[in-house]
Amino acid sequence: MKVLQLGKFYPVRGGVEKVMYDIMTGLASRGIDCDMMCAELSGHGAINRVSEHSRLITCRTWVKAASTTISPSMPVYLRRIASDYDIIHVHHPDPMAALALYMSGYRGKVVLHWHSDIVKQRRLVRLYAPLQSWLLRRADVVIGTTDDYIQESPFLAPVLDKTVCVPIGVEPMKPDYAGATEIRNRYPGKTIVFFLGRLIGYKGVDQLVEAASKLPDNYVVLIGGSGPLRDQLESQILTLGLGHKVHMLGRIPDESLPAYYTACHLFCLPSVMKTEAFGVVQIEAMSLGKPIVATRIPGSGVSWVNAHKQSGLNVPVRDAEALAKAILEITKSHEKYSQYCDGAESRYHSLFTLDSMIANCEKIYRLLLEKSHL
Repeated sequence: MKVLQLGKFYPVRGGVEKVMYDIMTGLASRGIDCDMMCAELSGHGAINRVSEHSRLITCRTWVKAASTTISPSMPVYLRRIASDYDIIHVHHPDPMAALALYMSGYRGKVVLHWHSDIVKQRRLVRLYAPLQSWLLRRADVVIGTTDDYIQESPFLAPVLDKTVCVPIGVEPMKPDYAGATEIRNRYPGKTIVFFLGRLIGYKGVDQLVEAASKLPDNYVVLIGGSGPLRDQLESQILTLGLGHKVHMLGRIPDESLPAYYTACHLFCLPSVMKTEAFGVVQIEAMSLGKPIVATRIPGSGVSWVNAHKQSGLNVPVRDAEALAKAILEITKSHEKYSQYCDGAESRYHSLFTLDSMIANCEKIYRLLLEKSHL
């Protein structure tokens, strides 16, 4: 069996790219040949051997617009190598990857990983609609990341008979107690609320900043990440007089993330739009037993990932007061807090391990190939 993961960008920065890379390396560790092809955000493209059973194939990007890369070399190169693969696993949303598959003339099995509907770029959706419809028809199996999202997506309604749920899985965060002690020493006696993500509109970080104004002074909110709204958020913090309570950390290096996850008392994901389809950061935090405060986004799977009153609490979108109340509810007593910590870790192990995701993907591939040989 030889598989190609197709879509999105390199280097790995977002959730979709991480899922692709993890599937590639996870399958390779099981002795299955699996490559990954994507557009390179800078550089001229290359083929790099990752392991005995995996290669990373990057294609030169001419321009990036509306979260979409334009990489003319991708369809050209995919057409050249497509017949080498038994299965192409394409990750959506990525119009460039869909176009490359369409132009490749590939006749083998196709798995479509539906991470999210295209929500914001409505003009792009209109242009992309015929290709997206073709991709849904062409796919032999469609993978959704939560049952909620599968049922709520209008685009998946016509293909529910071939759609399955495979929750995203990640390796558990390794606790960094020394790093966590250093961070907690910066905020002595404080209950630490942590956010990590791009500082863009749909993440709802402004709501978390407002929620901080409703928390007692023994709470501190740490915001990790960079993005176009940083200046606006810093201005909001200044206007509300929250410089002592809300701290913008900028982009946190990967090697420092375990320390922040270990140091925090809970994780908050205040996203406000369906663009946030899953929230991988939630399961990273849950793997260390950190309770979650998240939002009930209509049509999204975020509130399924965070089981209400088990791994944390879910509140209405754009409701800063509800965010603050949920944070206080989880941390109001040691007994209550310990229950949520146990619930978060238990939910991670039952649904969101990397081994489980890889095993599910391999099972789908093998069933597809068995059917093709009947």
